[in-house]
Amino acid sequence: MAGVITRDGPPPSDGRQGGPLIVTEDVDLLDDLLRLCAAAGARPEVRHGVPEHRGGWDAAPLVLVGDDAVDRVRGAVRRRGVVLVGRDPDDSGVWQRAVEIGADHVLVLPDGERWLVDRIADVAEGVGRPALTVGVIGGSGGAGASTLACALAVTAARTGRRTLLVDGDPLGGGLDVLLGGETADGLRWPAFAQSRGRVGGGALEESLPELHSLRVLSWDRGDTVVIPPEAMRAVIAAARRRGGAVIVDLPRRVDEGVAEALAQVDLGLMVVPPELRAVAGARRVASAVGMVLRDLRVVVGRGGGPDGLGGFDAEEVARLLGLPLVGEVPRESGLLAAQAGGMPPGGAVRGPLARFCTAFWERVPVDATGGGS
Repeated sequence: MAGVITRDGPPPSDGRQGGPLIVTEDVDLLDDLLRLCAAAGARPEVRHGVPEHRGGWDAAPLVLVGDDAVDRVRGAVRRRGVVLVGRDPDDSGVWQRAVEIGADHVLVLPDGERWLVDRIADVAEGVGRPALTVGVIGGSGGAGASTLACALAVTAARTGRRTLLVDGDPLGGGLDVLLGGETADGLRWPAFAQSRGRVGGGALEESLPELHSLRVLSWDRGDTVVIPPEAMRAVIAAARRRGGAVIVDLPRRVDEGVAEALAQVDLGLMVVPPELRAVAGARRVASAVGMVLRDLRVVVGRGGGPDGLGGFDAEEVARLLGLPLVGEVPRESGLLAAQAGGMPPGGAVRGPLARFCTAFWERVPVDATGGGS
């Protein structure tokens, strides 16, 4: 029989809940379940029946009961998170046996493998409240969306939130450059271009460059300019599972990859200069984005006039676009010079941009800090 892995001590202290409890004597089924646990990064406990040690059954974050072991667990205390695992899709009696042991799900292998790996990985990562995910998109070219995205990330990290900044615009020049970290060690988007299924949230975070107390997923200087939708979906989902805040800088075009990112965004901010052409262009962007994202709001960016404004005030821009107004991003003199000196957008704590972003985070409920990086 495959090796038995046991864990009788308390759950790990690093935020992970530990692996599932597997109850089976079916050698082939056990081998499959151990393989799936390994794929999910979980270390399970394996028993032939209900564990005798205190808390072994009711404290496990997930219990996988082989169809062969139903009789041995039928008298166990009822609890949530029990999955009955079998192999015969034509066995109608499996549903009755699931009811008898109080199972939440019935899973038939191999068809249910992907679902089970995801469920086990959730357990291994200690998934709690997902990250608040904010998408930032320019209503027109040069609106300052990337600058705002970086500033939001820098200010979120400064408050102690786990923060991950995702560069969703392959033609934008790279957010790592904007943050002064183009030579920082860590993976960039091309390393994840072939991702399918589930990406481990912890592994993703640890593999990325750390700049200004936040993690950044940006682009390298190569030729890859397209991320398949499946990879975008997997990476954003992994980032969200870690909690805290995720900020995604998005291009103005909505292709399949961008649509996958938008589908996981909780709140969208469209940066629009208060100028006629910018507002006209922003209406088209808002129409495309609004087909995927329900909560889109407008941030009025810098204008072309001597006082930073164009032909409209902020309220008029919001009215013309039919979107809620978040506020007006103030001009910050010397921003480019500060960036050249290594100061990221939002890095000046008392600067206008940092104050705007701090006020934004104070209004938006982000309950989980997610810990440090």
